[in-house]
Amino acid sequence: MSDADQFTQALADYGEVEPIKRTRIQKIVAKTMCTSVTTIPHVTHHDKVDVTGLETYRKSMGKEQKVSPLIFIVKAAVDALTDFPDFNASLSPDGEVLVRKKFFNVGIAVDSPLGLLVPVLRDCDTKDLQSLNGELKEMTELARTKGLPLAAMSGGCFTISSLGGIGGTYFTPIISPPEVAILGVTGIQTEPVWDGEQFVPRKMLPLSLSYDHRVINGADAARFVKRIGESLARWSAE
Repeated sequence: MSDADQFTQALADYGEVEPIKRTRIQKIVAKTMCTSVTTIPHVTHHDKVDVTGLETYRKSMGKEQKVSPLIFIVKAAVDALTDFPDFNASLSPDGEVLVRKKFFNVGIAVDSPLGLLVPVLRDCDTKDLQSLNGELKEMTELARTKGLPLAAMSGGCFTISSLGGIGGTYFTPIISPPEVAILGVTGIQTEPVWDGEQFVPRKMLPLSLSYDHRVINGADAARFVKRIGESLARWSAE
């Protein structure tokens, strides 16, 4: 009897159970995440950025041009990665060398029937919003129909994990090695914000940045998230 069968039988002694075989992808992801949290000193920085102007801008876009808020976050992340190159890097296994990357490939965590998959949008610095939006739609569909090739999930520099409208405010995303940071995104919330004279309703986007503390310090993490907010603010129709 295998270890899994023995484990299942032990639990079945107390009542009815249903053993469900884990998929290959689920087992690979589980192993990678376990390695990540046991070998990388994670710290997570939480903040909120004002996206009121961005949301107004998105609503002003024509139906054919409108793109997901996630694509704006991808472009904002590229701006921040450009300004803070240590975030767009990988640390050698012996810790001796930090390899800065001159390309900008952003992974997007996608929930799929096979488990969590991370298709990679490549060369995000050179592509416009519509191109990236089309690529994300295509790869998300492939992930959900079990047709995403392994090559489409390799070569990432930085990952974004979005819970979108599922719920929650903050969470602690786990870094995908050999990357050194990952950005967690939840749903936009309307909140009262003091403008110096009164409280006004603003649309606030919660962000959770997990980073490798061997490479990145807390001050730069805070500046990185602030830079994302500043970049998102450049798209405004207010």
